[in-house]
This record gives sequence, structure tokens and C-alpha cells, in this order.
Amino acid sequence: MDIDLAIRASGLTRRFDKNLAVDDVDFAIKPGEIYGFLGPNGAGKTTIIRMLVTLLAPTRGDAWIMGHSIRDSESKVRLHIGVALQEVALDPQQTGTQLLRLQGRLYGLSTDEVNRRVEQLGELIDIGEALDHRIKTYSGGMKRRLDLAAALIHNPDVLFLDEPTAGLDPVSRIRVQKEIRKLNKELGVTIFLTTQYLEEADKLVGRVGIISEGRIVTEGTPRELKRKIGENLVVIQTQGDIQNIVAMLQAVPKVGKIEVLGQEIAIASSDGSMIIGPIAAKLHEANIQVEQLTLRAPSLDDVFLEVTGNRMQKNTTQVEERE
Repeated sequence: MDIDLAIRASGLTRRFDKNLAVDDVDFAIKPGEIYGFLGPNGAGKTTIIRMLVTLLAPTRGDAWIMGHSIRDSESKVRLHIGVALQEVALDPQQTGTQLLRLQGRLYGLSTDEVNRRVEQLGELIDIGEALDHRIKTYSGGMKRRLDLAAALIHNPDVLFLDEPTAGLDPVSRIRVQKEIRKLNKELGVTIFLTTQYLEEADKLVGRVGIISEGRIVTEGTPRELKRKIGENLVVIQTQGDIQNIVAMLQAVPKVGKIEVLGQEIAIASSDGSMIIGPIAAKLHEANIQVEQLTLRAPSLDDVFLEVTGNRMQKNTTQVEERE
């Protein structure tokens, strides 16, 4: 297996009785990348992470972490990885420092090594004097950051984060995202994370794999994936008869795929600035009341719709591109 890769998965599959949770997944991640899985709950993200960190055996296939098989070399894999799962399991009666020291000793670090790592990580996650306070006094965001530090105590090559900002308020979410970037930049740690937050995947990861029903349906940088949709989306908000409006707009030259979300219509185009005028004129001629007419770039939600036929959010219908 290619030891130049931080993570390599080949045919990774997991069944739970008759339920196929992960279906023949392949991907490769280079050292130093921040790579993310984007998908809704139940897509298979957590199951993949649990296999990669050796908490769950694959039904079929294999993966290699820093060249070591998750099937045949679990103990070697564990020495190279740090893991922070969705559920933060911290002893509320311990202080942050006590937790980090215990974690370091469990990994076999000497007292001097533990002291040095606790000092380094305390500065890195920026908890300050709170490290000497009991964990039960921590906010949700502080607990997440302490969990990150605990996963890094043995200086791993690869850090796995399963929805690291789930359940946090917006301010805490931004803070944790900042810490993740800092870990990657300052320590060079390869980071594999899962998320269901579109903005998080867009801004945080270098490459993203969109996963649906246990399969990776597309992969690339956020910018690459959004460019596949087109350069622009023309978005119309109206209270008119949506189906009649869509039928009318399909006659406008250069209009591509049209999708509908409630009373919002989104039109894909390679040159939205050229079609927004004719669209506005067509709507005006038909006396359609328009509440908003905007031109915007595609989002990862638009990519998800393109490759899966569904949005990450619900209640979306889609109209195919006219021939």
C-alpha cells in the first residue's frame, strides 16, 4: 500500500444485517490535507469513521492509515491517529489538565513529555486558566476544544473528527473551526472530518466527498464541485403559480436546469449575467409579481442536489433542463 498517503480506502463496505450502511467506498487522502465527508444524517459518515479508527470491522474491503491496515494492524493504526467522536466523553470531575495528563500516560508518554504536550496544547486550543478548572464548568465549545487536545496528546499523524461542531452555538462553532485550521497549519496534522453543515465544508476543508446512502457520489475541492453546476444561479422568489412560471422560463434561451424550493426558483446557467435581463423581461411581460430576483454563485447544497437528486434540506422539487 502507498505509504505516501495518509489514508487510503479500497472497497470499504459495512453491513448491519440486511442494511448496507457503507457501499464499496474508495478514496485517498494525502498527508497535511483537511478532507471532509459531507452528507445528511444516516448517509454513512460515522460508520466510515468508526471503521477507519478500528472501532468497527469492515464487512468487506480495507483501509490503510499511514500504510497500516485497519484489518491486520489495528494497534499500529491507533498509534498514528487521534479521534474525537460526536459524543464528547469527558469526566466532569476532572480538570482539563488532569484529563490531558491521564491521556498522555495511557499513550505511554513520559512525565516530561506529558508536561511539554499539555503546555503546548493549552496554548494551541486557547483555553487558558480554565485547564485547571473542573470540566463540569466548561461550555460546550470548550469541551469540544479540550476533546481535540486529548486526541492530539500523543502527536498523531492523522486526526479524525466526527461532526466536531454539531450542537454548538454559532460563536462556538466558529471558534472550533478556527482551532481545526490552526492544528492543520501549525502542526501539519492530516484531518479527516465529517459534517452536515454546508458552510463548514465549504470554508474548512480542502477537498470534500459528498456521501449519500453509503456511497461517495462526487469528490473534489468545494470550488471544483460548484463549478460543475455552472458559473451562476439566477434565483427568483415569487408568490405566483410556480409551475406556470417554470414552463414560461424554459423558453428563455440559455436557461439550464431549473429547481424549485417552495416559492423559490433557481436557474442554472453558464452566464447568469446574460440571462437575468431576459428573465426579468419575461416575468414583467407576464405580470408576474417578483419579490426578489438575484444572481448568485452555486453552493454545495446545489452540488448535493445535482449529484443525488435531493437537497441537504427538505421540501425541494426539481425540474429537469429543457432539451
